[in-house]
Amino acid sequence: MTLNDIRQLIQSDIEATDQLILERLASDVILINQIGHYIINNGGKRLRPLIVLLSARACQYSGEQHRVMAAVIEFIHTSTLLHDDVVDESDTRRGKKTANEVWGNAASVLVGDFLYSRSFEMMVEPGIMRIMQVMSEATNVIAEGEVLQLLNCHDADTDEARYMEVIHRKTAKLFEAAAQMGPVLTQQPELEKAFALYGRHLGAAFQLIDDVLDYTASSEELGKSIGDDLAEGKPTLPLIYAMQHGQDAQKQIVKRAIETDGIALLTEVTDIIKQTGAIEFTQQKAKQEAELAKQALVNVPDSKYKQALIALADMAVNRRH
Repeated sequence: MTLNDIRQLIQSDIEATDQLILERLASDVILINQIGHYIINNGGKRLRPLIVLLSARACQYSGEQHRVMAAVIEFIHTSTLLHDDVVDESDTRRGKKTANEVWGNAASVLVGDFLYSRSFEMMVEPGIMRIMQVMSEATNVIAEGEVLQLLNCHDADTDEARYMEVIHRKTAKLFEAAAQMGPVLTQQPELEKAFALYGRHLGAAFQLIDDVLDYTASSEELGKSIGDDLAEGKPTLPLIYAMQHGQDAQKQIVKRAIETDGIALLTEVTDIIKQTGAIEFTQQKAKQEAELAKQALVNVPDSKYKQALIALADMAVNRRH
C-alpha cells in the first residue's frame, strides 16, 4: 500500500479537511492570511492530519468532527514550524524560503500564536472534554520538548536517553495525540492506549529517519539545507552514536562540531558518522520504533484503515524526504 493508495482510501475526508483548513485560516488581518496560506500550502506531507482521519475510520467513526480535529492537528503542527524556524534561524523549509525569512521573526511568531489559538477555538466544537484534555496536554508537552532541545544545543555530553526524551516530547507527542482522536471521538477509552502507543512510536521512527536524512539526503530531496541540525548544534542520535563509538580523534571533531564549529566541519562529521556505523544504528532504532507502532494495533479490529496505519509505519522508515 503506497501513500497514494492510503490517500485514495479517504479522499473525501482529505478534501473536506483541506477545505476546512483554508476556511479556518481566514482572518481580516491580511498578514495572517498571507503567512498562514504560505506555510500551509508549502508542500507538506500532511501526515499528522492523515493519522487523525485514519484513526477515526479505524474506530468506525461516522460523523464529521474528525475533519475538524485533523485541521486542528495541522494548525498546531504549522504553528510549531513557524516558531521552530525562528528559534533555529532557518531560512529554507520544503525547498522554499521560511516565513521568517520572508516576513521577519516577529510576524512569524505572532502568526504561529494565531494558529495555536485558532486550533483551541476549533477543538471545542465536538463538545468532548477528553479532546481538550488530550490536546492541551500535547501542546504543553511539545513546548517542554522545545525547551529541552534548546538546553541540549551545543552540549556534546547529551546522551541517547536525553535525545529520545526530546523527540518523544517535541515530535512524537503530536503523532500520539493525532492517533488518539479516533477512540476519543468514538468514546472507546479501551482503545486509547493502543492508538496512543502507535502514534508515539510512529512519531519517534519518523524523527529518527529525519535525523538520518540530515546526513544522507540531498538538499533537493530534503527541502532544506543539508547539515542544518549540525549547524544549530543539535546532538541528534547519529552524532551521539559517533561520539560514543568513534576513535579519540573522531570524537574530538564531532565534539567541536556540536559545541562551536558546526557546519564548517560537516564533511568531516558526515564521514565519521558513516565510518562508525551511526547511520545504520539510527535506522535500526527507527525500524524498532516502527515495529512497536505496528504491534500497538494488534488488538484493534482489522480493517483497511488499520492496514493503512500499519503501512504508514513502514513508510516512515523507508523514505528519502
